[in-house]
Amino acid sequence: MKEIKKAVIPVAGFGTRLLPATKAQPKEMLPIVDKPAVQYVVEEAVNSGIEELLLVTGRNKRAIEDYFDYAIELERELEEKGKTDLLNVVRNVSEMVSIYYVRQKVANGLGDAIYHAKGFVSDEPFGVLLADDIIDSSKPCLKQMINVYKSYPGIILAVMKVPIKDTNLYGIIKGNKIDDRLYEVEDLIEKPNPMEAPSNIAIVGRYILMPSIFESLKDTKPGKNGEVQITDAIKNLLIKEKIYAYEFEGARFDVGEKLGYLKANVSFALKNKEFGKEFKKYLKDIVEEA
Repeated sequence: MKEIKKAVIPVAGFGTRLLPATKAQPKEMLPIVDKPAVQYVVEEAVNSGIEELLLVTGRNKRAIEDYFDYAIELERELEEKGKTDLLNVVRNVSEMVSIYYVRQKVANGLGDAIYHAKGFVSDEPFGVLLADDIIDSSKPCLKQMINVYKSYPGIILAVMKVPIKDTNLYGIIKGNKIDDRLYEVEDLIEKPNPMEAPSNIAIVGRYILMPSIFESLKDTKPGKNGEVQITDAIKNLLIKEKIYAYEFEGARFDVGEKLGYLKANVSFALKNKEFGKEFKKYLKDIVEEA
């Protein structure tokens, strides 16, 4: 069984749910406290043992590439001024992992974005992390999934329970529970009407995929919104291989929409060692005055 050492992060989306803030900058570069959202996802990959990352980018995403590159002039200035702590922070961003880039020229959906990773992945299993989903957990979500993969090799989907009324916002699984927090998937439905949803177990933005996904993606017709859906491509593999769904431990924030973005900022700010306690007091004062 091959180890999982590669991962893909699609970052080509327009960020329409966060307009107008994303009109002139990538949504992935919006800060969560003091780091851009995409860095939290990259750090999760690195802390899960990933050694090579592919970012699938699009137009107006150059800021992401620049962020993970060396900033020679900035580093020189910080060094000359003796700001070694900030210098180390800046350098660590550039050196945390080997990152490669490929551009998705036309926004044809998540499935199409992942298909762009075919050459990078070759014949290895790989992780996929969606930058819209930041997962706060004591053990990185992808690491949890990799541990499951060692006992249950195959496609693994990260899932969580959602209110039935919200099933039309997610890919939903039908499955049998076979272990603690683990289901064997029988069926997948992309954004079903709540009245037709087979469960309230929803797929979120973490996947372990096999190279077989690329052949399936190649044969998958555009689905909802005229885009190639990764859920449809995975469903097409059900008759050929095992697919599992793992109910991860941790709190998930959808930072691709405004309320989720605000919740993530508050949650991570409260945990900040520098000002978390003071921020908590500030929030209490606001609530009391409201």
